[in-house]
Amino acid sequence: MINTLKNKNALDTLALSEALENALKDKGYTSVTAIQSALIPAILASHDVMAGAQTGTGKTAGFVLPILERLSENFVAGHHYPKAIIIAPTRELVRQVGASVEAYAKYVPLKSTTLYGGGNFKAQTNTLKAGVDIIVTTSGRLLEHLYQKHLDVSSVKYLVLDEADTILDMGFVHEISKILERLPTKKQTILVSATLSGAVKRLGEKILVKPKLIEVDAMGSVASTVEQIVYPVEKEKKLELLSYLIGSRNYQKVLVFVRRKALGDELGEYLNSYGLKTAIIHGDKSTGDRNRALEGFKNHKIRVLVATDIAARGLDIPDLPIVINYDIPHVIGDYIHRIGRTGRAGKEGLAITLISPLEMVALKDVEKLISKRLPQEKLEGYAPKIIEVQKGARKKTAIVKSSDGAFGKKKKKSTTFSSTKKRKTTKRDGFKVYDANKPKEESKKRRKKR
Repeated sequence: MINTLKNKNALDTLALSEALENALKDKGYTSVTAIQSALIPAILASHDVMAGAQTGTGKTAGFVLPILERLSENFVAGHHYPKAIIIAPTRELVRQVGASVEAYAKYVPLKSTTLYGGGNFKAQTNTLKAGVDIIVTTSGRLLEHLYQKHLDVSSVKYLVLDEADTILDMGFVHEISKILERLPTKKQTILVSATLSGAVKRLGEKILVKPKLIEVDAMGSVASTVEQIVYPVEKEKKLELLSYLIGSRNYQKVLVFVRRKALGDELGEYLNSYGLKTAIIHGDKSTGDRNRALEGFKNHKIRVLVATDIAARGLDIPDLPIVINYDIPHVIGDYIHRIGRTGRAGKEGLAITLISPLEMVALKDVEKLISKRLPQEKLEGYAPKIIEVQKGARKKTAIVKSSDGAFGKKKKKSTTFSSTKKRKTTKRDGFKVYDANKPKEESKKRRKKR
């Protein structure tokens, strides 16, 4: 939730209970954002909802608060069983949303827990058996507990799909379908996403009933507080430029995004060797390693955090001034998620993108998504000397070669064989000779008969 001074009385207008308002005040919140002003009343009115807004605009509070409000109103002392399930695509996002639920439920008698891969399965099972009201989970780990009958979801009243676009991108729709088969038909479903792409809307049409559409920001919109800049660079000099930018400009807290896990490890090793204390998070890292890396980064013990797109989903890093895209993401929409890590809560942020000649077409895709031409700055010694032209998006490239020009003479290809170079004969050549002589032989035979 964003602490803004635009409307100091906004909390009072939402008709939340005193317990929830006190929890919000404990966190220093005095007002709500646009997405929250639209989302909270819609959920309180029992609508299925499809909501889209920029990363960092407070969507989590937008769906957690009304669910807590309704569940606390109808709570019966001692009756703790699953009433709401919030599904997120990554363990980091599960932990972030789980922490928000716990903070907002500080003064209400509801219990919550988080379930995700890498966590202690037995401990999770014991927590479920003890009784919980709200479960924040990844789809895979929830299915594991369902298969082993560790929880009964027949009384679930609320289902939330958080970061629905990422759930689709990561291929979790099949798991969501299996979960839906076990949930009651009559429930309130909320689908929340940073971008409401065509695929997300089609998913909503399948699982939502007469949904209320809430779209605060247009797809591809970026917070105005984020300054974006592109540095063209030779592919071989990207590492050197990355180190130069962080070191020469004295960046103290930088989140660097990469596509591949192996590349992330390579960057970490390189930056550490140059004295820039760096940690890496990606899918091959254990939960403990990822948590330690994130905490070290938040506490300024680590200067650079290198992350893949999947691992970084749901990262909540306060006061992150700079994001660097080492490359363009595989899924162009992830560019919005990447740079949305900075410039949050109305604060200024800087998003730097390093572009090699091979990524120029991908850059145009990004510019088309955000409807904006990104400024480029060339640094001496790093900018490409040869601009390569791509033949189609992300395919092989051909270097532009000089030609004779519009008035030059082009040498025509010879259609005859060179007299100095003997052509290799083939079986077909024999047939050509035979075919050529055949009419002459037949003519001689006809003359003899006459």
